[in-house]
Amino acid sequence: MRAVDWRRSKFSKFTVDPQTELGIMDNEACASVEKELDRVVTKLEQLHENSAAEIGDIASLMSELVNVLGMAEKMGVNTLNTGTQMNAPETSSTDDPMGDGINMQVETEPSAPQRLNDSQIERIREAISQCNDRVQKLSTEHRELHGSVSKIGKAIDRNYSSDFSSTMRVDALQDEENLMLLNKAIAKHYCRQGMDEVARTLIKECKMSEDHAQDVFDSEREFAEIYNIWIQIQKRELGDALKWVVRHSSQLMERHSVIEFRLHRMRFMQLVSYGLKSQNEAIMYARTNFQKFAVRYEHEIANLMASFIYLPGGLENTPYRIFLSQEMWTELSFTFLKDACQLLGISKNSALSVVVNAGCTALPALLNIKQVMQSRQVLGMWNGCDELPIEIDLQPEFRFHSIFACPILRQQTTEDNPPKKLTCGHVISNDALHKLSNGHILKCPYCPVEQNAEEAVRIYF
Repeated sequence: MRAVDWRRSKFSKFTVDPQTELGIMDNEACASVEKELDRVVTKLEQLHENSAAEIGDIASLMSELVNVLGMAEKMGVNTLNTGTQMNAPETSSTDDPMGDGINMQVETEPSAPQRLNDSQIERIREAISQCNDRVQKLSTEHRELHGSVSKIGKAIDRNYSSDFSSTMRVDALQDEENLMLLNKAIAKHYCRQGMDEVARTLIKECKMSEDHAQDVFDSEREFAEIYNIWIQIQKRELGDALKWVVRHSSQLMERHSVIEFRLHRMRFMQLVSYGLKSQNEAIMYARTNFQKFAVRYEHEIANLMASFIYLPGGLENTPYRIFLSQEMWTELSFTFLKDACQLLGISKNSALSVVVNAGCTALPALLNIKQVMQSRQVLGMWNGCDELPIEIDLQPEFRFHSIFACPILRQQTTEDNPPKKLTCGHVISNDALHKLSNGHILKCPYCPVEQNAEEAVRIYF
């Protein structure tokens, strides 16, 4: 897609620089949403404080209620256990078969349990009433918060567009070939993630040809191995990674890659972290694998050898504890992924992820320029085909090849306007070639060589 410089474009009649206006609109939109968000945050903090106080009061009331009921229960139990005691006379009766001077305990029918008194009943009613009032208050405050939260969504909808139809080609996927290329890119993405079964299911359901299906797995087979090793490193398993770097050791050394040494360093520190029981194994590993790095990493290897001093007490409270952190393992895994992909000449990101991320980067600017063009009533000037009305500055990770800009027309070349190499060796765009041609005769704009315009050949960057 061709980017048009605002200073030379047909929109230069604007009195305000659209890029500046886009920035103002972005700031205003962000400020509006942030204002609503601050309101919700403030209300949440107030609700948190109020809720903590109200819940504390409810807990106190419940505790008081439990005490009142406990006292009432205790009084009822005492009443149930109360009996009537009868003592025999000092002198026994002749009719007494039990003998003289025997005391008798006679249990009478238990009386009905004593009910709560009026004071206790009033305290219980008051506690329940106060609890209900506080719960109702909390419910009301929580319900009022819903309205403030919904205003954030409305502010986002009001300040940001959700209609992306003006930024996309609706006819792009109507072509069978384009649709197949999209399915192929998705299948390759699944292969890169080690999800071969999902890729095969997609290939089957979209009825992809055998040639395309075979290309999916062939092109991603090397990355699949790299991806599996990357996952293993994050799980602190270095076996396959060490085998891979040993297999490609000479190529990595030519590129001055650090991944081979770092993997050996991590494996050495892993052995040292096991304690005294693996001391001999760690020493043998260092003698075997650090020798080839002795010149380049002499000082660092010496520091690694000093870790044996801390073996009796462990490495947890020593300067070497950094090698035990998850951050070090994550960094090691991504270093391996980057160096391995560079060595094999493949991208560490799938084509699908690159396209999606690049599109997400460009989308806000395109939506904003759409609003500016609508306000200026010049929306029809953007044909929406293969030309963007503004230049999109993508990050370096989204740039994979050089882009040729015609030195005559000062425009980037496209599929419809490809670069052409003249017989004299100079390169111009196809449009410039036709504009400079006089019939079949073309005079190079940089040297006085006259040539046949039809002899110019297309070149690829």
